Amino acid sequence: MIPPDYEFLRKLLKDHSGLDLSSDKQYLLESRLLPLARKSGMRDVSDLVQKLKGGSSPFVAQVVEAMTTNETFFFRDKTPFDHFRDVIMPELLKTRAGRRSVRIWCAAGSTGQEPYSIAMCLKEMGLALNGWRVEVLATDLSQEVLEKSKTGLYSQFEVQRGLPIQLLVKYFKQTGELWQINADLRAMVQHRQLNLLHDFSRLGIFDVIFCRNVLIYFDQETKINIFNRLAKAIEPDGFLMLGAAETLVGLMDAFKPVTERRGLYRPTGAMNRLGKMSTRGAPALTAGTGLR
Repeated sequence: MIPPDYEFLRKLLKDHSGLDLSSDKQYLLESRLLPLARKSGMRDVSDLVQKLKGGSSPFVAQVVEAMTTNETFFFRDKTPFDHFRDVIMPELLKTRAGRRSVRIWCAAGSTGQEPYSIAMCLKEMGLALNGWRVEVLATDLSQEVLEKSKTGLYSQFEVQRGLPIQLLVKYFKQTGELWQINADLRAMVQHRQLNLLHDFSRLGIFDVIFCRNVLIYFDQETKINIFNRLAKAIEPDGFLMLGAAETLVGLMDAFKPVTERRGLYRPTGAMNRLGKMSTRGAPALTAGTGLR
């Protein structure tokens, strides 16, 4: 691939997905896009670039799909789900008791392991959520991964990554060589295709936003823009969960980190009452779903 082609693709990816490739990632781009070019009857990535320059819009989406990293697994990194169980939900059970509803957004839902992990956490709360309305929205740039998430079908390898055996037995059914998450869990998660570079105000306001392991691929200006818009999409006393390698410290002041809770942030104006809360979280009730 000649340098002008690489620069063209770098700009295309940044404009359409926010992905900011450094100048030394040509090998990665070629390894991801060559199979796409060959599948489409082209000789190499340079032919693909010519198609793109000619205004072949269907290939733009395919290029973005090919370059988007969809690495995920159930209860990935564990800590965010500990925070969700021990800090976030006990707090929301108190502050949302009047309206008895909670809205949760997974802003990079990928193939579904994160939103379904959240759904399992909610199910495990049992009677504590009886009569509550809980919405879990999973969005992603890639329609392909969202379709997989909707099916709730996973390979043996996928369910072995991070999923405790007791939850596999409790919430999945084996279908041939695959495992499918139960219908009631699938019904808890809504799916919608969304590009975080675009306006997402129509989604409404959320109590909890998981935006993990996606903004690390964006440049600083794009990160700040997205986080400023996330700040408008979250309740003043809501929670933002980032990935292990992500931080807002020194980047912006719309959110502040929660002390000793890695990756967990709250809007700057929120009253931080976490010090008064038990770190053991909600009681481990198992009877009923607690959801409607």
